[in-house]
Amino acid sequence: MRITGTGHASMLIETAAGTILTDPWVNPAYFASWFPFPDNSQLDWDTLGRCDFLYVSHLHRDHFDEQNLREKISKDTTVLLPEYPTSELEDELRALGFTKFIKTVSGEVTEIGNGVKVMIQALTSPTDGPIGDSSLWVEDADGVRLLNQNDARPTDLSAFTALGDVHAHLLQFSGAIWYPMVYELPETAKTAFGKQKRERQMDRSLRYIDDVKAAHVFPIAGPPCFLDDALWKFNDIFGDEGNIFPDQQVYTDYLAQNGYDNSVILLPGTVAEVTQTGCTTTHPVDDVREFFDNKEEHLIAYRDRQRPVIAAAKKSWEHPEIDVFAEVKARFEPLMEEAEFIAAGINGPVRFDLLKPDSDEVAESVLFDFTNREVRRYDGEKCRYRFKTERRLIEHLLHIEEIDWVNSLFLSCRFSAARIGQYNEFVYTFFKCLSEERLNYAEGWYAEQKPDAEDINLQGWTVQRRCPHLKADLSRFGKIEDGVLTCQMHGWKWNLESGKCVTSVGGQPIRSSKAS
Repeated sequence: MRITGTGHASMLIETAAGTILTDPWVNPAYFASWFPFPDNSQLDWDTLGRCDFLYVSHLHRDHFDEQNLREKISKDTTVLLPEYPTSELEDELRALGFTKFIKTVSGEVTEIGNGVKVMIQALTSPTDGPIGDSSLWVEDADGVRLLNQNDARPTDLSAFTALGDVHAHLLQFSGAIWYPMVYELPETAKTAFGKQKRERQMDRSLRYIDDVKAAHVFPIAGPPCFLDDALWKFNDIFGDEGNIFPDQQVYTDYLAQNGYDNSVILLPGTVAEVTQTGCTTTHPVDDVREFFDNKEEHLIAYRDRQRPVIAAAKKSWEHPEIDVFAEVKARFEPLMEEAEFIAAGINGPVRFDLLKPDSDEVAESVLFDFTNREVRRYDGEKCRYRFKTERRLIEHLLHIEEIDWVNSLFLSCRFSAARIGQYNEFVYTFFKCLSEERLNYAEGWYAEQKPDAEDINLQGWTVQRRCPHLKADLSRFGKIEDGVLTCQMHGWKWNLESGKCVTSVGGQPIRSSKAS
């Protein structure tokens, strides 16, 4: 099996059944905030686009690049489609001109020709990507097996490992979120929280690596880089131990420090020949480590090339003809009325301060009152959750009728946030479910959640086996310190004496007691 790196979570997989192109992201995402690193725009996308199969793992814009899919990927290709609870991914691909689909069943093996088999595992919690994320397993005719986990976080990988030894395991290691950088906190606190998150995301990856036990590990799906001057500080080039975006070389060194010597870096253009007995790699540069040692130099040149792209994007955001308050009120109040579980989970007002362009001056403030299910102008009320962002970004979201503000505004990091108390997942779930279809699915998912009846013994405590958050197996992902259990899957915490969630307001309690 030959794997050619094409940037971020994208790769071209050559098999006996033909080529499979995955997640072909090239163009800036999230309000021109995220760019692939290293730069992959110089690749021959016209040739890459003449693939036999296309796999788009989910709708996050660093995986679903509408422009590249429309302009460069052949519409004669056959799409390997994950099984999601909504039809959004298929609908989006059909709108771009794709007509050939193999609709896989989650967790079931599908033959695609000449002895080649694939299996896609779809995750379907409202907090998984934009209502869904997925991983791809491929077995070539010669028995070489690949698992492209990308940035999915499955609670159990045994469905893949039960099919035989994995020879290439590709997984995320870097951050892909806005926390903690956007929070209005002292810099020392941001660094501490960032360091904790950086350590947690790397530790989580090790658990996946240990579960799969693949012959070779390929760090992918990160990091993005930030080329707008306003976001430049988010690049991991300043020696900040709290930066959540380490690059592939940093992670490879981390693996080596922990006794793992089987990692392979995929630069755009790297070719890896994977067999059952080894892996031979050819890079487009003479010295990979030297390339990353010169990371800042590469980023500066990349930024200079992309300045016109960023400037053009910013010009497109302003829509002064839109009455933001009136539009938000008309659009959001019907959704808030239907959001029974989500509104109860938020249980209070959420405030948006809308700023003038390139300014800290507030133009207007809008209040989302989830208790009374109404949108009104802010009038000094105490708010547990508050966001600040430029009004033109909201204008643009309303103009394009965006149904997912998480997969646009929040991932852009072009905002700041403050909260009183704990993280609340329901806030972000609501703002990614701005359509009837998504909202009804999320409400139904929350309604179906039931307590887990199985208990385990863990470090002197008896606790329920499945995490109350997203059902991770706590026998594998649970860690207890000073009476507080942390689920390493997403970092959620519970006080075991009381069973109370200490991470999120409205978080489900855990069943726990001292082991006898």
